[in-house]
Formats: sequence, structure tokens, C-alpha cells
Amino acid sequence: MTEDLRAAALEAITRSHALADPDYPLVHLAPPIGRLNDPNGLLVDSGTYHAFYQFSPFHPHRKLVYWGHASSRDLLHWTHHDPAIIPDSFYDRSGAYSGGAVVLEGDELHAAPAEAPYQFFYTGNLKDPVTDERTASQCLVTSPDLERFDKWPDNPLLPDHPAGYTAHFRDPQVWRDPDSPGSFRMLLGVQREDLTGAALLYRSSDLLSWQLEGELTFPDAGGAFDRFGYMWECPGLVRLTDELTGQVRDVLIWCPQGIEPAAEGYENIFPCVYTVGRLVGTELRECDGTFAEVDRGFEFYAPQAFARRPGEPGPATLVGWAGNASEDDQPSIDTGGWVHALTVPRVLTLRGGRLLQQPAVALPEDAPALSVVGQQLETTTAIRELEGHRSWRLRLEADPAAARWGLRIGDETCYVTVELVSDGDSTRLVVDRSHSRYTQHGDIRTVTLPTGTQPRLEVLHDRSLTEVFVGDGEIAFTLRSFVAPGASGAGLIADDRLVPKGGSAVVYD
Repeated sequence: MTEDLRAAALEAITRSHALADPDYPLVHLAPPIGRLNDPNGLLVDSGTYHAFYQFSPFHPHRKLVYWGHASSRDLLHWTHHDPAIIPDSFYDRSGAYSGGAVVLEGDELHAAPAEAPYQFFYTGNLKDPVTDERTASQCLVTSPDLERFDKWPDNPLLPDHPAGYTAHFRDPQVWRDPDSPGSFRMLLGVQREDLTGAALLYRSSDLLSWQLEGELTFPDAGGAFDRFGYMWECPGLVRLTDELTGQVRDVLIWCPQGIEPAAEGYENIFPCVYTVGRLVGTELRECDGTFAEVDRGFEFYAPQAFARRPGEPGPATLVGWAGNASEDDQPSIDTGGWVHALTVPRVLTLRGGRLLQQPAVALPEDAPALSVVGQQLETTTAIRELEGHRSWRLRLEADPAAARWGLRIGDETCYVTVELVSDGDSTRLVVDRSHSRYTQHGDIRTVTLPTGTQPRLEVLHDRSLTEVFVGDGEIAFTLRSFVAPGASGAGLIADDRLVPKGGSAVVYD
């Protein structure tokens, strides 16, 4: 008898006790049970945000990957739905891997597969049970209503990798070509036969027949990306207008595995980076080879931007996986039977070629101002508005003369500290979780701030997950912060010269 994988997943979800775990986040999307990793198929539909994600409901006992599904109207509170893509076909029985979405409208629907407004592209993973040899294919799922999800009967669309590349061929992103009406493009991460990473571009007019255009190249980068790691995962392009120059730029965001740049950072098992240029054909022109990490935290990978229909424009909004490969040994597996979460959605802007990130949900204008106890600020002074709360968001700005200031999250014995430290020549963000319940994959990290970054911290803490934004979003830093389970609020860390210039706070629990 063939196993009913949909029913098995739903039964596992019904048995879950994840929501009762004190570490389970309130305003970050986490799995209803088991393991979550890459965000997939993100889209906006009539003001509702839909997030799909890599979902392993039987983890750690069985690592079979589905597409999970949740939706939100406010980007803070998420409603779980039944799994959207089930790995029950001959081409994906080893897992329905990552991919993206396109939202169609108007005349596009008449020529679309199944005349469906929602088109999802993903990688079908198949491993030989004897040889472990992998076959990766690119597949299509259509949906008329985001409740029913139908695999295309003629899947896979791309049954195998092209000549010159290995079976590491995955993570399709599909988008309308803004420079060629009626045409769609697909970007895929690949590994060449010489075991170096790259990305391939395909083109289609009907979303079914795809023609290989060639590798993405960087003619002005001086060879910087010719042999850049051994595999490129989750490549995506976001088109932004630079706030300083007014130029329209294409920002390539991707995860090159195996790079070792001679620069600060790149401490995670695999990094996530971006570079900026102008896509013309298969060339990312005016890209000089400069690249930087998207997020400097301990846990961040495989981000993706929400797809939108032309009739519902909006800001470029990104979500990442607040996790990393091979790092599932977190306390929540034992306490709640779940692991990992997604970041809060972030609005992207470009300023002078630098990617800035801010939480997509702004702090309300009437958020209470911070009140500190006493006239003299002492280390770990309580911030009153956060007392008794374990999910909150705080913005705090200080005078640039302050040599050391920040926050302690947790209690006196189990905590994380987030500080800005200045020596007059430079300012550094220092995040220390060495006294928390999770230190296996990094405990202290130091990030040098770009020159001119304002001394402003915004911290979003959600039980066991913390995101830090510095200045106008020049630095984003994500970490799993398993502090004392019952600890609430935050303490202010300050030297004698700290003069708070303002701040505000909001609580979520």
C-alpha cells in the first residue's frame, strides 16, 4: 500500500506540543512540528502575505521535505495551513526542495498553466536508495486559490541538469522580465563539473517551456566570481532604486557554499551574500566584484523576497531562514519537538550601493517612550516598559560619545548581551550569547560598523530568537537566543557617559 504522506503529516501536526513550548516564538514563523528551513514561494495576495517553507514534519526521525504554508495579514501573527506540496511523486519522492512563486493577473491568466493565478516552481529531489546518486529536476505546482495545490501533469519541466554541470541544480526563482514584456526568466543555482558554483538563466513565454540562456556572468568584476565557492544555493534578484544615485540596480542575493574571503565575517558554516549591478541578458554589468554578507548573525540563510502581481506593488520585502545547515541541535527539539524559524519580513532599500534592512512592520508612532530608573544609569538598569514580557521590540539611541552601551536579555545567569562599543576610531557591534542555553555554533561575534552609521539599536526579541538592526539598517544580525525560559524584559548596559537620546518600545505578549 502506498503511504499517504499528506495524512501522515497532518497526523503528526495534530500530535504536536510545539505551541506549548516556552521557547516557541510569537511573531516569527516557526514550524507546527519538526524542522523548518528555507523560505519558499513567498507572495502577497490582496494584502495577505503567504509564506511557504521547507518543512520536515517527522524530523529528526525521518528527513522527508514538504512545503509548509502559513499566512499573515500583519506580518507578525501567522496562521498555519495544511502542507502545500507533498513529496509523493516519482520526481520528488526524496523531497520537494526550494523554489519561488509568480502571481499572475489579467491577460496573463488566459495563457497560464491551468489558468491559475498562483504558479510555484520548485526542485524535485530524487536519490537512488542503493547508490545515493541524486537527480534534481525543476517542477511546477499551480493553485487557483491558495487552498488547493496541483502538480503539473507533465512535470518535471526541466527533468535534469544540462551538460557541464552536476546534479546540484536547484532553487528556481522565476520573475517577469521587466525589460521584455510577456517573457519570464528563471534563475537557478548550480555546480559546474569542475566543482565550482554558478547560476544559470532560463527564459520562457508560457511558464512551461524553458530555454537555457546561459550562465550568469560578471563582465566588470575582474573574475571575482569565476571560482567563488563550490555551489551556489538560493540565488535571487531584487530590483531597487539607489536612494543616493537614483539609478535602478539589480541586487543579486545568493548563498555561495565554500567561500573563504579575506574579510571580517563569513563565520557561519555557509554565508549569504549580495552584490549590485545591472542585469542585461545574462550579464550582471557594472558589478565591480564587491560583495558583502546580507546578515552578520549566527543564524541566517537562504533569504527570498515576496513576489507581487503588478497590480499590487509594494516595497521589496525579504525573509530569511533563522538557521543554518547541520545546526539542528537546539533546545527546542527536546522541549517542543520543533526547530528553526524564519526572520521577520524586512524591507530592503539601497543607498550608495549598500543594502539596508529594516523590519517591515514599523514601530507605532504612539509606542511608549523608554523610561529608565534613576538619574544615573547603572549597568543592567531595568527598562520598565519591557518588564514581565518575553516578546518585544525596542529602539534605543545614544550620544555618539558613549564608549559602551547596549542590552542584556535574560536573567543574571542565563542571558545574551547586545552592545555597541566605540574606541574613538571605530564602533563595533558585539553580541555575546556565551551565557545562554545555545552556544554550539558560535558564542561571541564582533561586527565593525560602516563609517557614518548612527549609534542606534533596534532589537526585536521573541522568546528564543533575536534580530538586531543598527543605524538605518546598515547592519542586520540574527541569532537564536535561548536565554532563561522564564526571563522577561531587558537590562540596559551603559558606561558613565551614556546620554540616551530617545527610544521606544512595544510588546507582543
